[in-house]
Amino acid sequence: MKKKLRVGVLFGGRSGEHEVSLLSAASVLKAIDRTRYDVVPIGITKQGLWVVSSDAERLLAGEFPDPGPSALRAGDPQHTAPAAVLAKGKGVIVPPMPAAGGGGGGSLVPFEREASTISPAHDVLQLDVVFPVLHGTFGEDGTMQGLFELAGLAYVGSGVLGSATGMDKEVMKRLFLAARLPITRHVTFLRREWEQSPRKTIAKLEEALKYPLFVKPANLGSSVGISKAHDRKELGPAIELAASFDRKIVVEQAVGGRGSRTKMGKARELEVAVLGNDEPIASVVGEIVPGKEFYDYEAKYLSEGSQAIIPARLTKKQSKQVQEMALAAFRACDCAGLARVDFLLEAGDSGRLYLNEINTMPGFTSISMYPKLWEASGMKYRDLISKLIELALERKAEQEQISYSR
Repeated sequence: MKKKLRVGVLFGGRSGEHEVSLLSAASVLKAIDRTRYDVVPIGITKQGLWVVSSDAERLLAGEFPDPGPSALRAGDPQHTAPAAVLAKGKGVIVPPMPAAGGGGGGSLVPFEREASTISPAHDVLQLDVVFPVLHGTFGEDGTMQGLFELAGLAYVGSGVLGSATGMDKEVMKRLFLAARLPITRHVTFLRREWEQSPRKTIAKLEEALKYPLFVKPANLGSSVGISKAHDRKELGPAIELAASFDRKIVVEQAVGGRGSRTKMGKARELEVAVLGNDEPIASVVGEIVPGKEFYDYEAKYLSEGSQAIIPARLTKKQSKQVQEMALAAFRACDCAGLARVDFLLEAGDSGRLYLNEINTMPGFTSISMYPKLWEASGMKYRDLISKLIELALERKAEQEQISYSR
């Protein structure tokens, strides 16, 4: 009988998308094929404490208590040795990668004992692959992916570079421009610029862009911290909100026309799911019709009224264009495994298509757009999870062919 792969499903985290991660992970844990995989739930609290077993289940159910300021946290210099960067109940260290040809997955070791005294069969969280169902900062931005690389673990999703570029909206846009992909007009500035001279910042924005404007923190997802400013009166508070979530703020000119709220045409919001490593494929195109003025965090997760149309009502030519641009964006950001690529289609006769952003770990509940797009393309949710695990192992095997020393 073939041995099951041991899969660590990692969820929670310190970002503003913690609750979204819990929803995604609960759905993955329910649907994953238990006949093929032994599953290890691993949770991260909002304070950065790593938990497993019953504590992970309590976190998933929203019942894990606040451990308080005295609890050990990831990378806490007062309580953690330099190599101890995780926490299994208290903490773990990343052991050296196995020698070439040694086989097996990576491992995470409790650091409350000397690493040299720990036998391979004792107190080691041995995993074949990690499925990091983490959204946003400290999970989707390359930091966690760097840890997995150090631990020699196969993991689902993009690597350090792809994750980092997919998180930072400004860097992402630079890569899109380099790949000659159409994006919206935008201006990026630092929180320090705003704090030192708000009038000068607003003048710079109004000179380069026309209202209405979307104001976003550069590094966050799920539309957290995003506002739509119709005029100068709304712009200041929107910048303050975005600046509370990141030091870098991106302001984009809205797509859909010019002028007042009543006269402005509304852009269509299109989404495509991408799957694969070196040879990615694109799903059918979907469309989101927000229940609010735009698809913000509340419209996505809290209120009713938003509608998903799959497939989107487009011509064959338009659908092909969106899919090809999605694959180009995936490659431009050096992504792997999965991503959802979002577009804006201008209203009216022009029908200009703009690439909005790429999301390297999109919402992953069974009713999220990414799985729904693949279901409409012929791939069931459980099979999609298995495919992502296979892609993670494929990418790890590819990496093992690389020589890191002479």
